[in-house]
Amino acid sequence: MRAVVKIGGSLLADPPRLSAVLAELADGGQGPCVVVPGGGPDADAVRAAQREEGFSDAQAHRRALGAMGATAARFRAIEPCLVTSLAPWDDTSPEMVLVWDPALLCDGHPDIPETWDVTSDSLALWLASRIGAPACTLVKSADAPRGCDAHTLSRIGLVDAAFPDFARCFSGAITIWGPGGPVPIRRREAA
Repeated sequence: MRAVVKIGGSLLADPPRLSAVLAELADGGQGPCVVVPGGGPDADAVRAAQREEGFSDAQAHRRALGAMGATAARFRAIEPCLVTSLAPWDDTSPEMVLVWDPALLCDGHPDIPETWDVTSDSLALWLASRIGAPACTLVKSADAPRGCDAHTLSRIGLVDAAFPDFARCFSGAITIWGPGGPVPIRRREAA
Protein backbone atom coordinates (compact mmCIF):
# COMPACT_ATOMS: atom_id res chain seq x y z
CA MET A 1 0.00 0.00 0.00
CA ARG A 2 1.38 3.41 -0.98
CA ALA A 3 1.51 6.40 1.31
CA VAL A 4 0.90 9.90 -0.06
CA VAL A 5 3.61 12.55 0.18
CA LYS A 6 2.62 16.05 -0.89
CA ILE A 7 5.60 18.28 -1.69
CA GLY A 8 4.79 21.96 -1.57
CA GLY A 9 5.58 23.97 -4.66
CA SER A 10 7.22 26.49 -2.33
CA LEU A 11 10.15 24.05 -2.06
CA LEU A 12 11.07 25.02 -5.64
CA ALA A 13 12.58 28.11 -3.96
CA ASP A 14 14.80 25.82 -1.83
CA PRO A 15 16.57 23.60 -4.41
CA PRO A 16 18.88 21.83 -1.93
CA ARG A 17 16.01 20.75 0.32
CA LEU A 18 13.77 19.84 -2.61
CA SER A 19 16.54 17.71 -4.17
CA ALA A 20 17.19 16.00 -0.82
CA VAL A 21 13.49 15.20 -0.30
CA LEU A 22 13.06 13.86 -3.84
CA ALA A 23 16.26 11.79 -3.56
CA GLU A 24 15.08 10.30 -0.25
CA LEU A 25 11.74 9.35 -1.80
CA ALA A 26 13.38 7.95 -4.95
CA ASP A 27 15.72 5.86 -2.78
CA GLY A 28 12.72 4.36 -0.98
CA GLY A 29 13.32 6.23 2.26
CA GLN A 30 9.58 6.69 2.80
CA GLY A 31 8.58 3.35 1.25
CA PRO A 32 6.19 3.04 -1.68
CA CYS A 33 4.41 6.34 -2.19
CA VAL A 34 2.57 8.69 -4.49
CA VAL A 35 3.97 12.22 -4.62
CA VAL A 36 1.42 15.01 -4.92
CA PRO A 37 3.08 18.16 -6.29
CA GLY A 38 2.06 21.58 -5.09
CA GLY A 39 1.29 24.31 -7.60
CA GLY A 40 4.13 26.62 -6.58
CA PRO A 41 4.81 29.74 -8.62
CA ASP A 42 2.53 28.56 -11.43
CA ALA A 43 -0.43 28.48 -9.02
CA ASP A 44 0.55 31.96 -7.83
CA ALA A 45 0.43 33.06 -11.47
CA VAL A 46 -3.10 31.62 -11.76
CA ARG A 47 -4.17 33.67 -8.72
CA ALA A 48 -2.72 36.82 -10.27
CA ALA A 49 -4.33 36.12 -13.64
CA GLN A 50 -7.71 35.56 -11.99
CA ARG A 51 -7.48 38.95 -10.27
CA GLU A 52 -6.60 40.63 -13.58
CA GLU A 53 -8.94 38.70 -15.91
CA GLY A 54 -11.80 37.90 -13.54
CA PHE A 55 -12.36 34.27 -14.55
CA SER A 56 -14.32 31.96 -12.25
CA ASP A 57 -13.01 29.99 -9.31
CA ALA A 58 -13.81 26.79 -11.23
CA GLN A 59 -11.57 27.94 -14.09
CA ALA A 60 -8.88 28.98 -11.61
CA HIS A 61 -9.08 25.55 -9.95
CA ARG A 62 -8.59 23.81 -13.29
CA ARG A 63 -5.65 26.05 -14.18
CA ALA A 64 -4.14 25.36 -10.74
CA LEU A 65 -4.38 21.62 -11.48
CA GLY A 66 -2.30 22.37 -14.58
CA ALA A 67 0.17 24.20 -12.33
CA MET A 68 0.47 21.05 -10.24
CA GLY A 69 1.18 19.08 -13.43
CA ALA A 70 3.94 21.56 -14.31
CA THR A 71 5.46 21.11 -10.85
CA ALA A 72 5.30 17.32 -11.32
CA ALA A 73 7.37 17.74 -14.49
CA ARG A 74 9.92 19.83 -12.56
CA PHE A 75 10.16 17.13 -9.89
CA ARG A 76 10.83 14.50 -12.56
CA ALA A 77 13.51 16.71 -14.10
CA ILE A 78 15.28 16.82 -10.72
CA GLU A 79 14.81 13.10 -10.02
CA PRO A 80 14.40 11.35 -13.42
CA CYS A 81 13.60 7.92 -11.95
CA LEU A 82 10.22 9.22 -10.76
CA VAL A 83 7.29 7.97 -12.85
CA THR A 84 4.14 9.96 -13.66
CA SER A 85 0.72 8.55 -12.87
CA LEU A 86 -2.57 10.13 -13.86
CA ALA A 87 -4.69 7.60 -11.94
CA PRO A 88 -2.71 6.13 -9.03
CA TRP A 89 -5.94 4.64 -7.65
CA ASP A 90 -5.88 2.20 -10.59
CA ASP A 91 -2.13 1.72 -10.41
CA THR A 92 -0.34 -1.59 -10.76
CA SER A 93 3.03 0.03 -11.42
CA PRO A 94 6.02 -1.75 -9.86
CA GLU A 95 7.85 1.56 -9.31
CA MET A 96 8.46 2.53 -5.71
CA VAL A 97 7.50 6.19 -6.20
CA LEU A 98 4.91 7.72 -8.52
CA VAL A 99 4.32 11.42 -9.13
CA TRP A 100 0.65 12.25 -9.54
CA ASP A 101 -0.41 14.57 -12.34
CA PRO A 102 -4.01 15.55 -11.46
CA ALA A 103 -4.95 16.28 -15.09
CA LEU A 104 -7.86 13.82 -14.93
CA LEU A 105 -9.57 16.11 -12.41
CA CYS A 106 -9.76 18.97 -14.92
CA ASP A 107 -13.26 17.85 -15.89
CA GLY A 108 -14.31 18.15 -12.27
CA HIS A 109 -15.06 15.62 -9.54
CA PRO A 110 -18.12 15.59 -7.28
CA ASP A 111 -15.99 15.22 -4.12
CA ILE A 112 -13.80 18.24 -4.86
CA PRO A 113 -15.12 21.81 -4.69
CA GLU A 114 -13.57 23.96 -7.41
CA THR A 115 -12.54 26.89 -5.26
CA TRP A 116 -9.34 28.26 -3.72
CA ASP A 117 -10.46 26.58 -0.47
CA VAL A 118 -9.09 23.37 -2.02
CA THR A 119 -5.38 23.37 -2.84
CA SER A 120 -2.85 20.59 -3.24
CA ASP A 121 -2.93 20.03 0.54
CA SER A 122 -6.58 18.93 0.47
CA LEU A 123 -6.08 17.12 -2.82
CA ALA A 124 -3.33 15.06 -1.16
CA LEU A 125 -5.78 13.97 1.54
CA TRP A 126 -8.46 13.26 -1.06
CA LEU A 127 -6.02 11.06 -2.99
CA ALA A 128 -4.83 9.36 0.21
CA SER A 129 -8.45 8.46 1.03
CA ARG A 130 -9.10 7.32 -2.52
CA ILE A 131 -6.15 4.90 -2.61
CA GLY A 132 -6.51 3.75 1.01
CA ALA A 133 -3.11 5.15 1.96
CA PRO A 134 -1.95 4.45 5.51
CA ALA A 135 -0.44 7.94 5.81
CA CYS A 136 -0.37 11.37 4.21
CA THR A 137 2.67 13.60 4.73
CA LEU A 138 2.76 17.23 3.65
CA VAL A 139 6.30 18.49 3.01
CA LYS A 140 6.21 22.22 3.70
CA SER A 141 8.64 25.12 3.73
CA ALA A 142 7.36 26.03 7.22
CA ASP A 143 7.12 23.97 10.39
CA ALA A 144 3.83 23.06 12.03
CA PRO A 145 3.38 23.85 15.72
CA ARG A 146 3.44 20.69 17.81
CA GLY A 147 0.11 19.37 19.04
CA CYS A 148 -1.99 20.97 16.30
CA ASP A 149 -5.05 19.56 14.63
CA ALA A 150 -6.24 20.21 11.08
CA HIS A 151 -8.55 23.05 12.13
CA THR A 152 -5.73 24.92 13.84
CA LEU A 153 -3.43 24.42 10.84
CA SER A 154 -6.12 25.85 8.55
CA ARG A 155 -6.80 28.77 10.87
CA ILE A 156 -3.10 29.76 10.94
CA GLY A 157 -2.85 29.41 7.15
CA LEU A 158 -0.44 26.46 6.97
CA VAL A 159 -3.05 24.43 5.03
CA ASP A 160 -6.10 25.41 3.00
CA ALA A 161 -9.62 26.04 4.29
CA ALA A 162 -11.01 22.68 3.11
CA PHE A 163 -8.23 20.65 4.75
CA PRO A 164 -10.13 19.94 8.02
CA ASP A 165 -13.06 18.44 6.08
CA PHE A 166 -10.77 16.24 3.99
CA ALA A 167 -8.82 15.27 7.13
CA ARG A 168 -12.05 14.14 8.78
CA CYS A 169 -12.61 11.71 5.88
CA PHE A 170 -9.08 10.25 6.03
CA SER A 171 -8.42 7.49 8.55
CA GLY A 172 -4.62 7.35 8.18
CA ALA A 173 -1.86 9.30 9.89
CA ILE A 174 -1.30 12.92 8.87
CA THR A 175 2.11 14.55 9.25
CA ILE A 176 3.55 17.96 8.38
CA TRP A 177 7.24 17.70 7.47
CA GLY A 178 8.78 21.15 7.74
CA PRO A 179 12.45 22.15 7.83
CA GLY A 180 12.58 21.16 11.51
CA GLY A 181 11.33 17.63 10.82
CA PRO A 182 8.03 15.78 10.86
CA VAL A 183 5.20 16.77 13.21
CA PRO A 184 2.21 14.43 13.58
CA ILE A 185 -1.16 16.12 13.33
CA ARG A 186 -3.57 14.99 15.98
CA ARG A 187 -7.20 14.15 15.40
CA ARG A 188 -9.62 16.77 16.64
CA GLU A 189 -11.59 15.63 19.63
CA ALA A 190 -15.35 15.53 19.22
CA ALA A 191 -17.14 18.51 20.72
